[in-house]
Amino acid sequence: FPVILRYTPTIRATKQKIINIARAKTTYWRIFFDMNDFYNLKIKINKEQSEQRLDKALTNCIKNMSRSQLKLLIENGNIKRNDAVVREPSYIVKEGEIYLVSILSIQSKKFKPENIDIKIVYEDKDLIVINKEAGMVTHPAPGNEDGTLVNALLHHSKNNLSNINDNSRPGIVHRLDKDTSGLMLVAKNNESHLNLSEQFKAHSITRKYEAIVW
Repeated sequence: FPVILRYTPTIRATKQKIINIARAKTTYWRIFFDMNDFYNLKIKINKEQSEQRLDKALTNCIKNMSRSQLKLLIENGNIKRNDAVVREPSYIVKEGEIYLVSILSIQSKKFKPENIDIKIVYEDKDLIVINKEAGMVTHPAPGNEDGTLVNALLHHSKNNLSNINDNSRPGIVHRLDKDTSGLMLVAKNNESHLNLSEQFKAHSITRKYEAIVW
């Protein structure tokens, strides 16, 4: 995905900085929407979803998209009811209403393995425990498709990683920010990926963070 958005905010009050960043991200995603094909998904509102906000109701129906992503789809004009565009995420839906949702159809991309040194704390046939260094991006993203932990893992494991996340984040169960160092769990197969994901969801895995303040 080409870098076509340049955003250079000036120094302003803290509140205005947050607003500027939010606007930049929204613009980026709208450009992203405009450059990709869509497929249509028909959603019928049931009794349980009735009287909910549109963005919340759609989130309950479309499990692989977040509420913020669906909200942006709504605001971008990608949701229709009775052939009319609905742009209000807060619209209260009614039982029996049918919505046509245009969802991004992104071609899966395979990322190249790279011989990058990574610190492996533990490894068996099901998982790898990595001590990620600060400065390393976890997985490829538009404008940053190499030099990531995923590229290093693909080389180390010879592509023997879980593919639940398709080709975008093979093996990645959770992530750490670029400038954060620490232990990460990587799944080598789909069974271990699902088991680890459930443990994170149930908070049965304990995570501890250390911060330096000055």
